[in-house]
Amino acid sequence: MLTATGSWRARTGIAAAMGLAAAALLVTPASAANETDNLYSPQACKDPSISRFKFHIYYSAGMNGSYRNVGYSIYDFNDAPDGVVGAHSALTFCVKNGASAPWPGSGLKVKNKGAAGENDHYKYWARVYYHSGYKGAQDVMAPGQSIAYFRNVYKNNASFKWTGK
Repeated sequence: MLTATGSWRARTGIAAAMGLAAAALLVTPASAANETDNLYSPQACKDPSISRFKFHIYYSAGMNGSYRNVGYSIYDFNDAPDGVVGAHSALTFCVKNGASAPWPGSGLKVKNKGAAGENDHYKYWARVYYHSGYKGAQDVMAPGQSIAYFRNVYKNNASFKWTGK
């Protein structure tokens, strides 16, 4: 038989466990949803000038060739969570057709193929890293800045992160 104190402890323990489980459910899907948006949102391949995604990575220097709009930090361009538990996909450049052929880079994986970038965000800095996991050399763009030719990560880039500075 539970005493009043024992009953209170049991209820408190159950409530705490349920609160932790609910918090885990709230945090995990949000991050997975962001990565999934990077992969599947229509914003990812809209014209960069009208996309709600504010970072644009380009296949060719000078912001030429195919591009990919990125809305959220991405830990590994080759291994983004796919919205399904345990499934992952690579971020690819958008397939764009020109007058006679697809744009250079169309459909190729972004990892180790980006040559230039553009940060259209009004507040956050954009960082493109040499290694996955936001590590190694990086090219940094202030809000509203673009880099026509990555100096540190040209055709060697693996992750992207928004930062406060």
